[in-house]
Amino acid sequence: MKPQYFIAALFVTALYWMYLLYGPFLLVITIAALLAVSTSNIQNKLESYFKGRLLASLLSSFLLAILFFAPLGYFLTTLTIELNTVSSDSLHLVEKHIRDFVATPPAYLLFLKPLLIDAMKELDITTLTAKTLSIAGHVGVVSAGFLKNAFLVIVFYFFVHYNGTTVISFLKRVVYMSVDDSTTLIKEVSDVMSVVFYSIITTAMFEGFLFGAAISYMGYNGLLFGIMYGFASLIPVVGGILMWLPFMIYEFSVGNTSDAIFIAMYSIVVISIIADTFVKPIIIKEINQRLLKENGTKMNEMLIFFAIIAGLTTFGFWGMILGPAITAFFLTILKLFEARTQELNK
Repeated sequence: MKPQYFIAALFVTALYWMYLLYGPFLLVITIAALLAVSTSNIQNKLESYFKGRLLASLLSSFLLAILFFAPLGYFLTTLTIELNTVSSDSLHLVEKHIRDFVATPPAYLLFLKPLLIDAMKELDITTLTAKTLSIAGHVGVVSAGFLKNAFLVIVFYFFVHYNGTTVISFLKRVVYMSVDDSTTLIKEVSDVMSVVFYSIITTAMFEGFLFGAAISYMGYNGLLFGIMYGFASLIPVVGGILMWLPFMIYEFSVGNTSDAIFIAMYSIVVISIIADTFVKPIIIKEINQRLLKENGTKMNEMLIFFAIIAGLTTFGFWGMILGPAITAFFLTILKLFEARTQELNK
C-alpha cells in the first residue's frame, strides 16, 4: 500500500471516531463557530485594546452571555415558574371575564357574537388546566436543555476566539484551496454573519424595549414581555401580532377597552410601522458603516431575510444563525467557481 493511501485511511478512520465522539456537540460547536465569525471584528478590537487574546476572548464570551443568552434564560425560567403557579381558580376567573365579555360585547363587535359563543362551547377549564401543566413541564425541560446548550456554546465560543487564528491558519495550509480563495470565503461569510447577528440583536432589543415600556405602563412585567417580544419579532410578519393580540383580547375581556385599544395602536403604529419599517433600516445601515466599515453587505438584504425565514423553519431557533451562514457559504463557493471558470476561459 502506498503511504498516501495509508495516511488517507488513517484520516478517514480518525474522522469517523471524531464524529462519534463529538457528534452530540456538532450543532453547539457550529453555532459557537458562527457566532465567533459574526463577532470577529469586535474580538479584533478587544485584542488590540488588551494587547492579548485571553482577556479579549473572556470579555467577548461574557458579553455574548449577557446580551444574548441571559435574556433567553430569564424568559424561559420566569415562564416556567409562572406556568407552574397557574391555578384552576385563576383560569376560572379568566373564563368568567371572557364569558361576560361574549355575553355583552361592545356594539362594534356584535357581529362576532355568534362566532364567540360557538368558540366558548369548546372551552373546558379542566382540560385547559391539564394542558397548562403539561406545557409547564415541557417548557421546564426545554429551559434546562437550552441552559445546558447555552453554557456549552459560551465555552466553545471562547475557545474558537482564543484558538481561532491558529485553527484558520492550519486549515488554510491543509485544504485544497489557495490562500486568496480561503480568505475570500471567510471574509464573505464573516461579513454576512456580522450584519445578520448585529441586526438581529439590535432590532430585537430596540423593539423589545418599546413593547416592554408600554406593557410596564399597563402594569405587566415589562422585562419579561419585552424579551418575549424581542425574540417574537424575529418571526417575520406575524411575530409582533403573537405578542400584542393576546393582551388586546384579555384587556377587552376584562373591560379595559382603552388599554386594549392603546396596546393595539401602539404596537401597530409605533413598533410595526415606525420602528420596524423606518428605524430598522437605519439601524442596519449604521451597523454596516460603523462596524463593518463598508457600504453594505455583499449579500442582498432580501436574500438574508429569506435565509433567516428558511433557517427558522428548518432548524428552529438556531436557524436564524444557520440559514444566512449556509446561504452565504453557498453563494461564495459559486463566486469562486465563477472566478475559476473565467480564468480557464481566458
